[in-house]
Amino acid sequence: MTTVRQNGSLYTSVQNNIATIEFGHPASNSFPSELLSRLTNELNSIAKNDAISVIVLKSEGEKAFCAGASFDELVAISTLKEGKQFFSGFANVINAMRTCGKLIVGRVQGKAVGGGVGIVAACDYVLATENASIKLSEFTIGIGPFVIAPAVKRKVGVSGLSELTLDATNWKNSYWAKDKGLYAKVFETIKELDEEVEILASKLASYNPEALSEMKKVLWENTQNWDELLAERAAISGELVLSAVTKKALAKFSKK
Repeated sequence: MTTVRQNGSLYTSVQNNIATIEFGHPASNSFPSELLSRLTNELNSIAKNDAISVIVLKSEGEKAFCAGASFDELVAISTLKEGKQFFSGFANVINAMRTCGKLIVGRVQGKAVGGGVGIVAACDYVLATENASIKLSEFTIGIGPFVIAPAVKRKVGVSGLSELTLDATNWKNSYWAKDKGLYAKVFETIKELDEEVEILASKLASYNPEALSEMKKVLWENTQNWDELLAERAAISGELVLSAVTKKALAKFSKK
């Protein structure tokens, strides 16, 4: 069961040096801009908390992990400034995950689309269920996964990114994602997933926090330019979303 709040929900609980961040939204755990901003701020806040050494990132319910960005907000974009600002939401979250200094364990119970795949890719270690298929469908609405592409490419390589992006209408199953390096392990049930997440997070939290922090830096080497890179990518998407081709494509999906 997920929240009914239209701006979504975000809750953090801390226990034994582990911060569990849980997000939710009634539209398949998608992200309106406000929720992306809240997640960014929460990650930046946790970065300063010496009592936390590990983060578990999860979403509400037993179905979709994350359906990406808010479709309603996407359709409503009318200026270049609005477009860049909208797509900067996921850029800010990915950069906050990259720089927070805490190892992030992703708990993925269901499907992830678009920006949701980007968030999964920005986790340092991901555990998932067999239902956690992924898809990058941006081409079908006239844009591309430009903002999240660096994070996805970092995990699955250029060939994996190409396969996901160009085959925009088809899902890749969880075992494809595991073979490509996006997931570390795949489980049959959510119960098994949660048990393994708890075991892993507890182990990590028992280690030297300074060693964990230094390892985080190693894992993210050569990404220092991402603040600028992802902002540039957000501007590209923000311009494309205003094109006649994209507006026509969006109209087909709009409920209005």
